[in-house]
Amino acid sequence: MEDSKSKLIDIQRLRKGMFVQLELGWMDHPFPMGSFKISSDEQIQTLRSLGLTQIRYVPSRSDVQADESQPTPNPTPANPASLDAPEPATVPAAPQGQGADQARQARLAARLAQERCLEVCERRFFDATRQYKKVGEQLRLSPQEAKRQSEELVGSCVSELLANGESVIRLLTEVSGDRSSTHPINVMVIALLLGKSLGLEEADLKDLGMVAMLHDIGKLELPDRVRSFDDQFTTAEYRMYQEHVEQGVILGQRMGLAPVVLKGISQHHEMADGSGFPMRHKVDRLETLGKIVALVNRYDNLCNPSRLAIALTPHEALSVIFAQMKARFDTGVLGAFIRMMGVYPPGSVVQLVNDRFALVVSVNSSRPLRPRVLVHDPQVPRSEALILDLEQVPELGIKRSLKASQLPKAALDYLSPRQRICYFFERAVEAPSPAGAEQ
Repeated sequence: MEDSKSKLIDIQRLRKGMFVQLELGWMDHPFPMGSFKISSDEQIQTLRSLGLTQIRYVPSRSDVQADESQPTPNPTPANPASLDAPEPATVPAAPQGQGADQARQARLAARLAQERCLEVCERRFFDATRQYKKVGEQLRLSPQEAKRQSEELVGSCVSELLANGESVIRLLTEVSGDRSSTHPINVMVIALLLGKSLGLEEADLKDLGMVAMLHDIGKLELPDRVRSFDDQFTTAEYRMYQEHVEQGVILGQRMGLAPVVLKGISQHHEMADGSGFPMRHKVDRLETLGKIVALVNRYDNLCNPSRLAIALTPHEALSVIFAQMKARFDTGVLGAFIRMMGVYPPGSVVQLVNDRFALVVSVNSSRPLRPRVLVHDPQVPRSEALILDLEQVPELGIKRSLKASQLPKAALDYLSPRQRICYFFERAVEAPSPAGAEQ
């Protein structure tokens, strides 16, 4: 049924400032959304190249009206306004003359590219967790071999990170594996990104990676029941749990780890205000590597606790750390962490300003305020959904963060928020400006 607030006009009467609605499938046009305000001659030429004779426009949301006597006038630029329905895609601006077939090919290429990137990140994460398990198996049999394998894994990650230039923090799909292996890799990935943002040199990043990956190895010496923190621990159980720090240092010494790495492991539960353990050192006695890993470890434990019922969303975890735990962490490290992760870290469930629901799937660690999001669009199959880059659509922002339980069932099924939050990094590729953006 035709929208009573919109009108069909001849394609030749398009002007800058008109708010248009495309009645095409998302694969049949190169614009990141099907409704937008025209802001350039290039967009007009792209629209005319789609083979349409008429197009629908909304007078009430347009800055100019269709002029019967002047089919192709020269207009004035548009002012920003909101949009009803974004289409989740990030594609290049279509060159003049590109038609629907080329648009479809561009969409498919973009979707395949993002699938390949995700597959690479997931394979790297899986390989890292598998290698971490091998390290654990080698610790008692051959500590030196465990050290070699650890250095090999960390060195590979650091080399990749430094070669990437700007890096994107990528949310992975539901990762198989137990928390004992996914947690140290998560901490290593985020710690390395944070260390890079703080300007650490390659050698220091390698030491940081070793601390982050091996910070919990002492838990291998504990009974299973106390390896994961539980707020229901008895006093005796909590003391036993705390012993994993000392046990980790002992195992690290057997491996022949560098003193700076051993120090970092010993401090991964120390807090800047002296409330941590085992030594209750304050910030002036803490090393940089220990400060970084203590913060990242806390963040991941809030997002991925042993009991999923108390898990926080990444946005909630960041908010809790900043609002309630600020005094526990080094000011400079915490500030850099928040700048790197952004207000809505990957894994956050959000509502956009046009009321659509979305899942934050990646953040550029150098420019985190405009993340990439997977938008719930019932017209697009979940398997074909493309990711919308908010950096390329400046007028489409995030209104608020939500818990997964607040989503309507259709949006919940479509977005499938992760029960376990796992990250890896990939090279940041500058996305071209879209042919149409929400205005």
